Amino acid sequence: MEHIHKWNVVHRLEKRQLLGAINCVAGLAIFFFGYDQGMMGGVNNAENYYDTTMHFGHKDPQTGAVVVTNTVLQGGIVSAYYFGTLVGCLIGGSFGDRYGRIKTIGLGSGWAVFGALLQTTAQNSKWMIYARVFNGLGTGMLNAIVPVWATETAEHTSRGQFVAIEFTLNIFGVVFAYWIEYACSFYGDGTSAFIWRFPIAFQIVPLLGLFAIVWFFPESPRWLTKVGREAEARYILGRLRGEEGEDRGNAETEFQDIRSIAELERKTSHSQNYVYMLFGIGSGKLHIGRRVQLVIWLQIMQEWIGIAGVTIYQPTVFRIAGISNADSGWVSGLNNTIYMLSTLVCVFTLDRIGRRWTLYWGSVVMGLSMFLAGAFSRLGIEHTGDAAKLYGGAAVFFVYLFTATFGATWLTVPWLYPAEIFPLEVRARGNAWGVVGWSIGNGWLTLLCPGGWCLSTVYFAMLGLVCRLKDWADGRNAVMFDALDEKTLYIFGACNVLAIPMVYCLYPETNQRTLEEINIVFASDSIWTWEAERNFKILKERDAKLVQAAEEARMLDDHHNNSSGGIGDKEEKPADVEMK
Repeated sequence: MEHIHKWNVVHRLEKRQLLGAINCVAGLAIFFFGYDQGMMGGVNNAENYYDTTMHFGHKDPQTGAVVVTNTVLQGGIVSAYYFGTLVGCLIGGSFGDRYGRIKTIGLGSGWAVFGALLQTTAQNSKWMIYARVFNGLGTGMLNAIVPVWATETAEHTSRGQFVAIEFTLNIFGVVFAYWIEYACSFYGDGTSAFIWRFPIAFQIVPLLGLFAIVWFFPESPRWLTKVGREAEARYILGRLRGEEGEDRGNAETEFQDIRSIAELERKTSHSQNYVYMLFGIGSGKLHIGRRVQLVIWLQIMQEWIGIAGVTIYQPTVFRIAGISNADSGWVSGLNNTIYMLSTLVCVFTLDRIGRRWTLYWGSVVMGLSMFLAGAFSRLGIEHTGDAAKLYGGAAVFFVYLFTATFGATWLTVPWLYPAEIFPLEVRARGNAWGVVGWSIGNGWLTLLCPGGWCLSTVYFAMLGLVCRLKDWADGRNAVMFDALDEKTLYIFGACNVLAIPMVYCLYPETNQRTLEEINIVFASDSIWTWEAERNFKILKERDAKLVQAAEEARMLDDHHNNSSGGIGDKEEKPADVEMK
């Protein structure tokens, strides 16, 4: 292909090899995100950082613990990053839909490099806050576009596995950041700026690698089709799916479906900006507003099922179990390693049991873990000696079980779902709304649990990922924990219970369906999943080719509009023939 550079890997690799290479590049971006989240734990605990440079705390001369004297400043430095990710994802989504997935990844990685450089060289708190915002902008761009690029190139039968592998690398990034900072903490006498500047600077390594190699990878064939570069799209799709033997014809069939749906979307929806998307203005029966609400609330619920709460209360549970402050580091490190390994469960189950059942069993196990961790923590508080340690040990077990289950279930699905359910015309912007939900969920919990930012370290702030506190000794708990103590865990347990009917009623299954078929799933006027499935079944039975069924729906809808006064007509039409 003359429009695709001769050095592009699409000319040399095909099928599984090409998909694997794309997955590695996407995984590199997600690894950076995990590392960037986990990095602030060791940074906030470095004496030169919190005392000499940022001036929000000092070291207790007797215990060696961090004494935070300006909690607002410490929390502001950390949370500035999330303001950056919120704005960055909106920029990345819009840029990605207009200029392509590859250029957006290049822009985001380059932007994040400069943000990392600014953080590494920060000389005061104001400098650091602006640097954190700048770095968050680049991260938000990558978050908005990388899952979209991954899902648009993957086969529908293994799309979940494709993204789940990337999130294993994400947690590996979190764990890697923890251990690299643990090693740096032994440098010199513990007062060197190297202890916090080196971990920040290290994130530049994967970013430069991503920026250097992404230009040699193929653009999304779906985006190319959308902008009219059909010859390139067909060639790339052929390399991804194969053109010989039993694969013959698969790429052509998929390409025709993509082209038909892209044409259909252009005819059935008006130009969409973020405001129009949020309120569903001009999307007709594509119901984009409904999809935006679904992805925002799924990400918010990911925060409220308890992962942040567990990690905030985790040091107290360790203390009840008799684990010393000195040992809490490796105990937490073990928990995080188990967390990373648990994400492999999702790799092998997500495409087998589907998105909905993954969320179901995750909520059941995590809900029970929350209630039991809270109960055993209370028993440990009320008892002393060996009995307290025994109850505390049981609470630690359920903390471990909760974290592992989260990694196997709710970590991945809320990031995969937004990249699957939006129409091609607005897919990158739709995925950006998911990142907005994640940012809102983080900010919401930060306001209710400010102690999570104001004690001693932010260990991993969620991507599903979480903030971990190494020190609880100064006695200043988060707002909810200060008022409710371990009973706060019951609230998170209740959120897990609430998540089950929420997913059952409102979130249609996307597993084993092409991205084009998912458009038909959301064609129903009803918000309920059973109505969406009934509508999908009717359309599928009406014509074996779903795209042709969708075209028939559009033609019937157009005929109705022409005969009854056009788009402005308010009369309700049968849901099973609506795509406008």
